[in-house]
Amino acid sequence: MSQQLAIGPHTVRPPVVLAPMAGITNAPFRTLCREYSGGRGLFVSEMITTRALVERDAKTMRLVHFAETEKPRSIQLYGVDPATVGKAVRMIADEDMADHIDLNFGCPVPKVTRKGGGSALPYKRNLLRAILREAVTGAGGLPVTMKMRKGIDDDHLTYLDAGRIAVEEGVTAVALHGRTAAQHYGGTADWDAIAALKEAVPEIPVLGNGDIWSADDAVRMMRETGCDGVVVGRGCLGRPWLFGDLVAACEGRPERAEPTLREVAAVMLRHARLLGEWLEDEARGVIDFRKHVAWYTKGFSVGSEMRRKLAVAASLAELEDLLGELDLDQPWPKGADGPRGRTSGRNRVALPDGWLDDPYDRAGVEAEAELDTSGG
Repeated sequence: MSQQLAIGPHTVRPPVVLAPMAGITNAPFRTLCREYSGGRGLFVSEMITTRALVERDAKTMRLVHFAETEKPRSIQLYGVDPATVGKAVRMIADEDMADHIDLNFGCPVPKVTRKGGGSALPYKRNLLRAILREAVTGAGGLPVTMKMRKGIDDDHLTYLDAGRIAVEEGVTAVALHGRTAAQHYGGTADWDAIAALKEAVPEIPVLGNGDIWSADDAVRMMRETGCDGVVVGRGCLGRPWLFGDLVAACEGRPERAEPTLREVAAVMLRHARLLGEWLEDEARGVIDFRKHVAWYTKGFSVGSEMRRKLAVAASLAELEDLLGELDLDQPWPKGADGPRGRTSGRNRVALPDGWLDDPYDRAGVEAEAELDTSGG
């Protein structure tokens, strides 16, 4: 496994990136992942909508807040209008809000693709080029990267064209999730597509994404595809210590974290506490944490009734008391790795009317198509 990755002036060692995930990769979760990695790797913010950023939406301004320890600071932007993307990128550069900008062309969520955004957008080659040009120009010295999928569906693959356009417009690196928008999160990620992209754009680093559930999966992806680094999303849900494993794997060390339930429970409480501090409201922090319960406890003998109670806890004290009722001496369970988070597939992609008629037609995407909220 390669030891490092260059993202503009930044050296990412090991070449491991935390994928932006709506409602997940906020500052508290990034803090946990960074701690396990010893501060190594690249940890990207939740998806930030360019329109909401330019308008200085209050929620968005909180999402772009980074902890003092976060270097480099990495923001992921979502936008469909070149002018608005350009304004947002210039704002980030001028106000020193981040050290790296990643552009989202991979989101398969219907409310995004229905407006021509996310994984639908690269089908419109000229629109993609215009957005990348505005972003790279507006960023000044900040490196701009992009994350994408293979395409809309198997009949409308876009990743090789998009990769070439990225190189021509000065994008620093590209990440490919080896699924189409139609696949959503179902099926198996196509690692061969990652290898094909690496071959097509040798000028810049290519990062692979999809079905990395363990550090050994990451090593295998890099070996089989020749990619320069990996982007880990659902694999770290309820497993922030995966980043420690990835550092060990990169350095050729065999040790892997296998925490007992007692150790996992301590991480769960810390995660909930960090969320409360970040939101400046303990109860809101615990409520926000609820979605993580099933991921952290996967594989352990917890019981459906207790899982239900944990998932409705309303305070840190209640969460701590409930966790205290468990058999905390349980060792790390066999089979605790593997798929977590969304695994469903979709066959139909929501698209604007006539979207597939002409891949070179820029009509049909207006500034109003931007989401007005960040975080997905």
